[in-house]
Amino acid sequence: MTAPRTLDTEQARTHLHELIVLDVRTPGEYASGHLPGAHNIPLDHLDRALPDIHHASRRGDILVVCASGARSENACHTLAAHGITTATLTGGTTAWAADGHTLHHPDSARRTAWNMERQVRLTAGAVVLTGLALGRLRPAFRLASAGIAGGLVYAALTNTCGMASLLAKLPHNRPRQGDLEATLAALRNH
Repeated sequence: MTAPRTLDTEQARTHLHELIVLDVRTPGEYASGHLPGAHNIPLDHLDRALPDIHHASRRGDILVVCASGARSENACHTLAAHGITTATLTGGTTAWAADGHTLHHPDSARRTAWNMERQVRLTAGAVVLTGLALGRLRPAFRLASAGIAGGLVYAALTNTCGMASLLAKLPHNRPRQGDLEATLAALRNH
C-alpha cells in the first residue's frame, strides 16, 4: 500500500480555498479546534459517508486531516480503495496550530473536549497505575500494566491505536445524528 499524497501546512494554507477538508477526528476533538471550513466525518463513520465524499471529490480535491496524521492516512487508504483521490495534512491539526495558523472553534460548549492522544495517555496511565497499585495485593494485577505497555509498543510499531478506537466509541466522542447528517448534506451541496 503506497503512502497517500501529503501537503505541509503552508501548502494547505495556500490552497485551502480550493480544497474540501475532511476532519476524521471525533466530534469532541473537532470542536476543540479544526481547520477553517473542515467537515467533521469521524473515521469510524467514513464508510457511511463514502457516497457523499465521492460526490464531493468530483468538485474539488479532498484534504483529510486529524490531530497528527495517522488517522487521516488510514482514511486516505480507505478512500483510495473506493477510487477517491485524497491528500493528508502532514502533522495534522497539531502542526497547523504549531505553525501559527488559526483553528476554528464552532461549538464553545464542546470546546473543552480533550484530543484523542490526551484521552489515550490518561486512560493508559490510569490503568498502569491501577495495575501497579493492585499488584501489591495480588501480583496478577500487574498484568494489566504489562498489557498496556505491550499495547503502546504495538500502537507505535503499527501506527494504530486500539485504545483510541475504543475511546472513540464513548458518548462524548460520538457525533450527534443531526451533526453527521448536516455534514453529509453540506458535502452533497459542496
